Amino acid sequence: MADFQTLRGLHSSGICDEQTWLALIEAGWKLGDRLLVLKAPHLRGDDVASLQSSLNHVGFDCGRPDGILGQSTARAIGDFQRNSGLTADGICGSQTIQMLAVVSRQSGTGPGVASVRESETMLSHDSLRTLRVVVGQFGGLSSIARALSRALREGGAKVMSTDEYEAAVQAAAANRYGATLYIGFEAVPDKRSTISYFAVPTFESIGGRALAKTVSSELSAILDPPPDLQGMRLAVLRETRMPAVLCSLGPVRDVVDSTDAIVEALVIAVSSWGSSPLGVTDDMVE
Repeated sequence: MADFQTLRGLHSSGICDEQTWLALIEAGWKLGDRLLVLKAPHLRGDDVASLQSSLNHVGFDCGRPDGILGQSTARAIGDFQRNSGLTADGICGSQTIQMLAVVSRQSGTGPGVASVRESETMLSHDSLRTLRVVVGQFGGLSSIARALSRALREGGAKVMSTDEYEAAVQAAAANRYGATLYIGFEAVPDKRSTISYFAVPTFESIGGRALAKTVSSELSAILDPPPDLQGMRLAVLRETRMPAVLCSLGPVRDVVDSTDAIVEALVIAVSSWGSSPLGVTDDMVE
C-alpha cells in the first residue's frame, strides 16, 4: 500500500484512507476502457490523464494533466476532432483515440502546451500588493495560517483564509478567488517536514515547483532537519489552477513554538517568488 501511495504522489502512510481508495479506482481506468465525455460529476481516472497528456503533446491545450475531465479537456477534445476531420462531438471514443495515436507519432518531443502556457502566464510582481494569496490549513497549524495571513495583509497582499476540511473545497475556493498562489498547511506527527507541489510523471507545475523550492529554502534555516521538496499529486495541489504548495510540518509543538520565525520566512519566500515566479531552472544554470 505504501509503495502504491508513493507511486501516486500521496503520503505513504500504508493506510488505505479515502484519498488512497479513490486513487486505486482511478488507476483502474486505461485509455479506451470507456467513452470520455464532459459530465457532472466530472470523470476522473488514469485514462483521462493519458488523454490530457496526449492532447497537450500535440498542441491542444486542456490544462494540466490532472486526470479530471473538465471544460478545458472537453474543449480540447472537440478542437482536436475538428482539426483532424472527425465529428467534433467532444466525445473521446476509439476513433478519436486512434487518430490521436497517429498524430502523436508524428510529433516531436517537448514539454507540451500546458507547460508552455503556464510559463507564459506567470507574471513578475514587484511587491506583495499585487498578489492574491489563499492560505489554507487542514488542522493543527491554524495559528501559523492565521499569523501568515495577517502578515501578508500587513504587507499589502490580498489574502483569503480557509480551513475547510475537504481539500477539493479549498481548491475550489482558491480558483473562484482567482488567486495568484495557494499555500496550505497540515500537521504531521514525524519530525521530517515536506514542502510539496503538483507533479505527475508527464507534467509538473513550473510555478508551483519554484514556489515550493523558495519556501523550502527559507524554512531550511528554521526546521531541523530541513524540509524535503517533493512533487506530489495530493488533492489540493491537483485541483488548484494556480501555483500551489502544501507545507506538511511536524512535530506540531516544535513547529508552533517557531511560529514567528516560520511566518517571517514565508513572507520572504512569497515576496521572493512573486518577483521571479518561474525561479531558476537547472537548464538556466547550465
